[in-house]
Amino acid sequence: MKATGIVRRIDDLGRVVIPKEIRRTMRIREGDPLEIYTDHEGEVIFKKYSPIGELTSFAAQYAETLHKTCELSVVICDRDAVIACAGLPKRDFADKRISYRAEELVEKRALYTASDSAEPLRITESEDWQVRCMMPIITEGDVIGCVASLCSEGNGVPDETEIKLVRTAANFLGKQLES
Repeated sequence: MKATGIVRRIDDLGRVVIPKEIRRTMRIREGDPLEIYTDHEGEVIFKKYSPIGELTSFAAQYAETLHKTCELSVVICDRDAVIACAGLPKRDFADKRISYRAEELVEKRALYTASDSAEPLRITESEDWQVRCMMPIITEGDVIGCVASLCSEGNGVPDETEIKLVRTAANFLGKQLES
């Protein structure tokens, strides 16, 4: 664990303010849920809660099925990081933070296709694969992540079937969290 050197007091209502610098670095937004953990040594740990994290193994199976049956390279992300991938090198994607540009597009709550932009979209900052199609996962009105199909450099625009598959996956995962 990394010390920040920042000290905050608890107010009379039991609240503590998380400094703006830490919120910005950790991408914690107003209204984001945080899990609270404690340990034997008296440490209190706040961790961003990811509703889609509860579906990690299910999301991995869904991504694998899309890859095997449709030959799509797929990632499934929460709002911050890749939680599942198939058809791609896992070491390059698993648990990697999504790029700021991808995060901004997901927050717009709309389908993105490679034809929407001349500049290729990368799901993470450090790989050569580009997004062909990306759809936000929305549950109970909140954006909780996205499903994206990827391709290696220069493999063009997705067809209508690929778009429908990505859209269906995002909608299905969103519905799973509502029930």
